[in-house]
Amino acid sequence: MSDHTVVHVKGRVLAGPADVRDELWVVGGRITYRRPPGAADGITVRGWALPGLVDAHCHVGLDAHGAVDDATSERQALTDRDAGTLLIRDAGSAADTRWIDDREDLPKIIRAGRHIARTRRYIRNYAHEIEPDDLVAYVAREARRGDGWVKLVGDWIDREAGDLTACWPRGAVGAAIAEAHRLGARVTAHCFAEDSLRDLVEAGIDCVEHATGLTDETIPLFAERGVAIVPTLVNIATFPALADGGEAKFPRWSAHMRRLHERRYDTVGAAHDAGIPVFVGTDAGGSLAHGLVAAEVAELVKSGIPPVEALSAATWGARAWLGRPALEEGAPADLVVYDTDPRADVRALAAPRRIVLNGRIVG
Repeated sequence: MSDHTVVHVKGRVLAGPADVRDELWVVGGRITYRRPPGAADGITVRGWALPGLVDAHCHVGLDAHGAVDDATSERQALTDRDAGTLLIRDAGSAADTRWIDDREDLPKIIRAGRHIARTRRYIRNYAHEIEPDDLVAYVAREARRGDGWVKLVGDWIDREAGDLTACWPRGAVGAAIAEAHRLGARVTAHCFAEDSLRDLVEAGIDCVEHATGLTDETIPLFAERGVAIVPTLVNIATFPALADGGEAKFPRWSAHMRRLHERRYDTVGAAHDAGIPVFVGTDAGGSLAHGLVAAEVAELVKSGIPPVEALSAATWGARAWLGRPALEEGAPADLVVYDTDPRADVRALAAPRRIVLNGRIVG
């Protein structure tokens, strides 16, 4: 397909939660709602159109053992693209994937740089592993390397305690978040358990990943401060297997992981009901496969989030949160077309009919 070919999307264009239009055109890689010259000679695609899906917690360039080569990163990115994910917030990677920015056929990536963890308190080969005195310096480094985000590891198993515990003293994390904000970056943190959440929120954090440790005491605090969560429920589904594997050595940790898993839907539902912003993320690229964004949207619905709001968490709302356009006039033409209305059944997201990226039909 030529870069100059006009694409006519006809049927229902879901430009926003309450903004439904009959058609749009793609001209020169951009969206327009005004019929252009030469439209009759273009390609017509029929169906229900959404902005390109967003995976707000994804790790292109990473597998279970650390950084991967460019060929593997490319396969990961293509898998996400073919599932309809056209915008990724890469929530930590040890690999340099900047070369992807030059590929118009691969999803757009917003990077958080490399994870920053406490020494021996995270997955081997993933993170900068440092002590609290160095936290501000490393946050500044990753703020400059990333695309407006920094990723901390807020808690992890403490082998001496035999359970999840917070990784950073309140003073250190407060100074680090302040430095990131001074440099124009937002900060997010991996958090499974309860203990680190209050300190992180009161220190000014912008987002928490997983957030399985939210409680009746911390949910109002998140809501008051507007701190977003990315629950990654398709990843939380692995907790029972992880608990089984660690039972013999760390029984307290295993029991804790099972409790967090058991209440996961109630936790996310309560967070949503309290007004906490919730966004879609899969945690693909560690031990999880890529291309799971549709499954994560379905998990949010299972937690009690209304379908249109779950769709927003992967489309309009997520793009606004990340500062990227959706299907506005003149926006880059990144969209996915489906045979049926995904508002009626979000499972439709699992079967894209057509994928348009940078104005070109790529799937």
